Amino acid sequence: MTKKKADQKLFRLLVIHGPNLNLLGEREPEIYGSMTLLQMNRQLKVEAKKLGAEIKTFQSNSEGALIDFMHKYRRWADGIVLNPGALTHYSYSLRDAVSAVQRPTIEVHLSDIHAREPFRQVSVVAPVCVGQISGLGWKSYIEGMKALMQRNSHAGK
Repeated sequence: MTKKKADQKLFRLLVIHGPNLNLLGEREPEIYGSMTLLQMNRQLKVEAKKLGAEIKTFQSNSEGALIDFMHKYRRWADGIVLNPGALTHYSYSLRDAVSAVQRPTIEVHLSDIHAREPFRQVSVVAPVCVGQISGLGWKSYIEGMKALMQRNSHAGK
């Protein structure tokens, strides 16, 4: 490794998966795909490395655990890729946590939430995020990582 490469700081991202995402690969594969959460996290780590990023992944079915994870790693992270799952539609405490940690956050979803049931089309989290990406399956996360890194590169200029 060259000295220049060793001196470069990797972009650090939290990748947070909300409720029921632990059931990926089993739960409604026609909507959410057949990839398991473990497979997706492995692939996301590979893709992050290609992009020059380091990620910490976390999943919980508990709203409080998601918030605690964001709080714990807020100073480590340069940005957050967040799939709030069903919390998207009603969790003001998760929304407030995204706002409080003051890290650019992209909300992501595997399915196209705007083409689903009316209640799924409303996000209370999106207004405190820098963007929202949905409908690309697990690649929504990759696009979220890219968007945060691109945003950061523009902010540094």
